[in-house]
Amino acid sequence: MNTLYKNALNRTPQAVPPIWFMRQAGRYHKHYQGLRSQHSFMDLCKKPELAAQVALGPVQDFDFDVSILFSDILFPLEALGMGLEYTDHGPRLGFQLTSDNISQLGPVDKAIKFMSFQKEAVQATRAVLPANKSLIGFIGGPWTLFVYAVEGSHAGSLIQSKKMIPSFSLFLEKMYPLLKENIRLQLEGGVETVMIFDTAAGEVSPRFFQDWIQPVLANLAQEFPGKIGYYSKGTQPVFFNAEFKSLPWAGQGFDHRCQLTTCFDIQNKGFVQGNFDQSLLFMEKSDFKKELLKYLAPFKDLSLEKRAGWVSGLGHGVLPKTPESNVRLFVDTVREVML
Repeated sequence: MNTLYKNALNRTPQAVPPIWFMRQAGRYHKHYQGLRSQHSFMDLCKKPELAAQVALGPVQDFDFDVSILFSDILFPLEALGMGLEYTDHGPRLGFQLTSDNISQLGPVDKAIKFMSFQKEAVQATRAVLPANKSLIGFIGGPWTLFVYAVEGSHAGSLIQSKKMIPSFSLFLEKMYPLLKENIRLQLEGGVETVMIFDTAAGEVSPRFFQDWIQPVLANLAQEFPGKIGYYSKGTQPVFFNAEFKSLPWAGQGFDHRCQLTTCFDIQNKGFVQGNFDQSLLFMEKSDFKKELLKYLAPFKDLSLEKRAGWVSGLGHGVLPKTPESNVRLFVDTVREVML
């Protein structure tokens, strides 16, 4: 386990934060591109030895403190019989969920067995990772998976998903036990924590979040106390009420729309992860470094106790075609400045 990440989980004060990026093993990276030129995306995810190599690459190249299971949030939908293929235009399900066909989702026991490849990928990744690096897993948020099932993406106003919200509880009859066991599989495989990535959560109101999304998140957090982290794209502090904060989270990630130095009170336990604007990594090197230094300055002004728990990263995932040199410069600069 990585000492810096362990300290962040425990809110132990430290000068230099651990660093990991969402999508750090992805299309921007030559290591990934080399593997992808020889194998399909599906094989990279489902063949454990390949998933391990993809996850290992950015840790070797950029010295991230944490490695992430290489996989995809949509596999539980495939596991429940919705079909899934990856095309040049993104992932495509076999059909879109409606109130008429929701009963066609497959049996949970069969779906859990289907997801065993993720446990095997975790085991293979842990076997090749250096002992001083941490490993985390992830699942898609239940609401985000519902949105994908209904809309075929998580973009736009999510009209159909919101219209179908009375069917969300039927969806959860299958998806909740599957996600719970999927988390268990990943933990048994050797991840230290599991992130819930909820990319569609910011497209709803705070009241909608608290009425429909938060209850199922609360159940998952309580099933695995201190083991579940949460990240939601586009949400604001007003989304997270006292009940949400009281849950036994391992920590929480915030996107670049939030002022991260104020988020240590929003998430008052475990890590606080983020949240430099990922688009700024496309700037020219000197301009990028200026922006990064301005971003880091408020953290430098905080006492070690005030910023305890910080996990340095981006607001969202690394974008395709991001210059590798700026990824490396980010990691090196954070460590130099915060020391």
